[in-house]
Amino acid sequence: MRMTVVGLFAGMALAFAGYFGGFGAFLLVAALGAIGCVVGRFLEGDLEPGDFFRPRDRDK
Repeated sequence: MRMTVVGLFAGMALAFAGYFGGFGAFLLVAALGAIGCVVGRFLEGDLEPGDFFRPRDRDK
């Protein structure tokens, strides 16, 4: 599925949540969508758990 279609569905889900459930439901759907996105990236192999916990290299 193309990323444009995925973005369209995500936007529609957020719109329905915001319209029918209010702002709290909008935030809940957005947060769960972000968590799902990160989990999906882990499952596809694009991310590793150490990516969040390793310190960044700083050039001074």
